[in-house]
Amino acid sequence: MIERIWSGRSPLWLLLWPLSLLYGAVAGLIRLSYKRGWRKSWRAPVPVIVTGNLTAGGNGKTPVVIWLVETLQQRGFRVGVVSRGYGGKAAHYPLLVTPETPTQQAGDEPVLIAQRTHAPVAVAPVRRAAVEALLAAHDLDAIVTDDGLQHYALQRDREIVVIDGVRRFGNGWWLPAGPMRERAARLSSVNAVIVNGGHAQAHEIAMTLTPGAAINLHTGVALPLTQLPAIVAMAGIGHPPRFFNTLKQQGVTPVAEVAFADHHAYSEKELVQLTQDDQCLVMTEKDAVKCRHFARPHWWYVPVEAHLTGAPLAALLDDLTQLCAEARPH
Repeated sequence: MIERIWSGRSPLWLLLWPLSLLYGAVAGLIRLSYKRGWRKSWRAPVPVIVTGNLTAGGNGKTPVVIWLVETLQQRGFRVGVVSRGYGGKAAHYPLLVTPETPTQQAGDEPVLIAQRTHAPVAVAPVRRAAVEALLAAHDLDAIVTDDGLQHYALQRDREIVVIDGVRRFGNGWWLPAGPMRERAARLSSVNAVIVNGGHAQAHEIAMTLTPGAAINLHTGVALPLTQLPAIVAMAGIGHPPRFFNTLKQQGVTPVAEVAFADHHAYSEKELVQLTQDDQCLVMTEKDAVKCRHFARPHWWYVPVEAHLTGAPLAALLDDLTQLCAEARPH
C-alpha cells in the first residue's frame, strides 16, 4: 500500500499531503538553522564523506559504502565508517564495532560493513561521538558515513546520494505523502549521484548489484545459485522485491518469497517454519549477519558487489583521492 501511495498511483497521498508540508517545513528549518549558524555543527579533523539518500526505503546505500571504503583502501587510505546503528541497542555509545559484535547491539548494516571491509566502524546516535571514538582508537585518513545526509550537526567534505533507479522519487513529495526526506532539488548541491538500477542520466553514475555464489551460513561452502534445490527466498531490507528480482535474473525462481521489515530482528523459530524438508532458505547478506549464530545447514545467503560505471565516476574517484591525500600530514 505504501508503495502505491508514494508512487502516486493511489489518491490516498492527497490525504497525507498536509502532513508532508509540515514535514518539509520542519526539515527545511533544521537545515537552515545549521546553514545560518543558529545551531552549531562540528567539523572533524579528517575528511568526512557522507553517503546517503533523499528517500526513505532501501536504495542500495550499504553496497555503495562498502564499495567506497574498499576503493579508498585499495588506493592506500585508512578509512573508518560511522553509522547511526539502526536496529541495534547498545548498553553505551559510542560503540566500536567488530565483525563479531552482535547485531542486537550495533545493527545489521554496521556489522556487515565491518565484516566485508575490515575497516574500523563505530555507531552512535550522535555521529560526532562515533567519529571521535574512531579517531581516538585509530589513525585514519577519512571517515565515511553510512547514511546521515540529513544529519547536519556533522559537517561534511563530500556528499554522495544513492537513488533507486526504478522507483526514483515516486510522487516527489515529502514524507508521509511521498518518499522524500528532502526534495529532488537537493541534488544540485551534492558531489555525486549514484543510480542503482534503471537508467542513469548523463550526469549520474550508474550502479548495478552483481550477485555472487550462494554461501552456506553453516559451513561457508559456496555454490552457484542454480545448483541449489528448491528455495524459499527471504529479505528484510528496505525494498525486498529487489532481492527477489535479482534471484530471478540469475535463473532461479523461488517457490516462495517472504518479505520482512527492514532491520527485522529474526528468531530461529520463525525462520525454521519457512521451509519444508526438501527446500533451502536463501537470504541477503544483510539478513545473514543476524542469523548466523542459529543457522541451519540448509540456509544460504547471496552476497552482492556494487559495480559503478559512467563518465562522472573517474572524476569522483580523482576528487576523493585528492581530498584524502591532501588531508594526510606531510
